[in-house]
Amino acid sequence: MTAEPGVRSHQTSAPASPQTGHPAGHEVLAAEKASFFRQPKAVWATAAASVFAFMGIGLVDPILPAIAANLDASPSQVSLLFTSYFLVTAVMMLVTGWVSSRIGGKKTLLIGLALIVVFSSLAGTSQSVGELIGWRAGWGLGNSLFVATALAVIVGVASGGTATAIILYEAALGLGLSLGPLAGALLGGWQWRMPFFGTATLMAVAFIAILATLPKTPAAARKTRFRDPLKALGHAGLRSVAGSAFFYNFGFYTVLAFVPFILGMDAYGIGAVFFGWGVALAVCSVFLAPPLQARFGDVTVLAGTLSGLALVLVGLAVAAAVHAVPAVVVLTIVAGALLGVNNTVYTELAMGISDAPRPVASAGYNFVRWMGGALAPFIATWLGETFGAPVPFYASAAALVVSIAIALAGRRYVTAHEPSAV
Repeated sequence: MTAEPGVRSHQTSAPASPQTGHPAGHEVLAAEKASFFRQPKAVWATAAASVFAFMGIGLVDPILPAIAANLDASPSQVSLLFTSYFLVTAVMMLVTGWVSSRIGGKKTLLIGLALIVVFSSLAGTSQSVGELIGWRAGWGLGNSLFVATALAVIVGVASGGTATAIILYEAALGLGLSLGPLAGALLGGWQWRMPFFGTATLMAVAFIAILATLPKTPAAARKTRFRDPLKALGHAGLRSVAGSAFFYNFGFYTVLAFVPFILGMDAYGIGAVFFGWGVALAVCSVFLAPPLQARFGDVTVLAGTLSGLALVLVGLAVAAAVHAVPAVVVLTIVAGALLGVNNTVYTELAMGISDAPRPVASAGYNFVRWMGGALAPFIATWLGETFGAPVPFYASAAALVVSIAIALAGRRYVTAHEPSAV
């Protein structure tokens, strides 16, 4: 695969360092930084729509206890709001490439946004937790069409190369994850149904913005087949990144789905905590991950941040056991910072580590990693209900140990993807 300017791959060409004779990583980063804000309107519109889409993930966080109380549901039943959403998102990742390669990226984005508007509106009308779970599954269908295509569109339209486009995408993800709980708290503190109608409104605005600013994107010259994302996972490097991300996402969504039930706060309090979590995630994904990658390399950064996250999860288990809410708040925000770094590293690796076309590699990778996001919320809340609040965090810490082991086992593929010297 031919690397674009700024792509962090083994084929990247960059000015040589006078000390080492190898490409100077900081000069590549400087070039990417200079082009970061010089983007076409279509990029900003797609990124803004991505912010709104990612808001839907954390939107329900502050209102999980309220949903459980109003719909007479247990925490594990309410956690299925995440599971149905991510399960459909994961499976549909195998289909989105087939769709977008035939009708073009713009039409795929618009269909995804329209589905989110419809199903988030219907979610707001739910009279039972079963209805709400079903509408969230439909929401996940729209989300899969939009999210998978948005990354490919941003990469294709953005100036500054793939690395810059990925940072833009991760910034949108982090901003969406931070604003989602805040919006959920502000609207959910009024009435628990309102966040769903609020999302529908925002996505309708995003629909109009994409329609007006994004140029028509033609169908791909080569049509993607259903089996292509699974074939892409035959590449050992992509398979190791996806496998590591599966277990990493188990820890990610344990924090997102289970912590609200142990905070003992109202919607405003939970929203404030996860707003801080999301801000830490966004800031570190954009400003901390690139220099760490340039300085230490992807494997070292992954191993270090995953180890730190495992320790944070153990700390959350201890804090949950003694009901130390302030400690839970601090550790949750620290987890957000580590998650932000990891998100950027995993996304870059998934997009460049194999020879598969980027949309195909992304689909295969996202299929595996979103499965981790689908399983974690229900398993974590069930473990908490059955064995006590500390157990989900210990289980997630163990999952991260597995994630580290897989990342280290695939070290040679990751190292080949990195620049010659960092």
